[in-house]
Amino acid sequence: MVVLNKIYTRTGDAGETALGDGTRVAKYAGRVDAYGTVDELNAFVGVARLQADAATDEQLAAIQNDLFDLGADLCRPDMAGDAEAEFPPLRLAAAQVDRLEAEIDAMNADLEPLRSFILPGGSPLAAQLHVCRTVARRAERLTVGLSASEEVNPAAVKFLNRLSDWFFVAARVANDGGHRDVLWVPGANR
Repeated sequence: MVVLNKIYTRTGDAGETALGDGTRVAKYAGRVDAYGTVDELNAFVGVARLQADAATDEQLAAIQNDLFDLGADLCRPDMAGDAEAEFPPLRLAAAQVDRLEAEIDAMNADLEPLRSFILPGGSPLAAQLHVCRTVARRAERLTVGLSASEEVNPAAVKFLNRLSDWFFVAARVANDGGHRDVLWVPGANR
């Protein structure tokens, strides 16, 4: 259980922060950038929930919880030491990726196939879900970049990849099942 009695600690005033294992790193470190972007995404999901119906809100609430799990995963760098850790770190699991895939398949089942790229927009919820999609893609790029030099849970990368797809399909559903999608017209303004 997390207990936060004091919000400011002054320990980051010199531009460093602590990872989940206590290691001090620069606030601009790749790992901090990755989990910080996951946190940013979580805030945008919170905004999207304000527009959502009850069923979508429930799915978005589960995603927000998963994003906290993902942040906890990314802030603990030493996966090799997980088994020996006094407090084993929380790691994203394949079941969380599987749940996203099942939800994508269910949402996509009633949508017409796309015949054009779509522009972010349509309904307010769809527009917000597209913002979530692009922030999820940035979090994915940062996490993949991090994995080039440091160990990262492969399920974390898969989760972010599926999550951006989830937001895309959910945005189409929010656009009246795709009927209010805003289609890209190549070269329309030349």
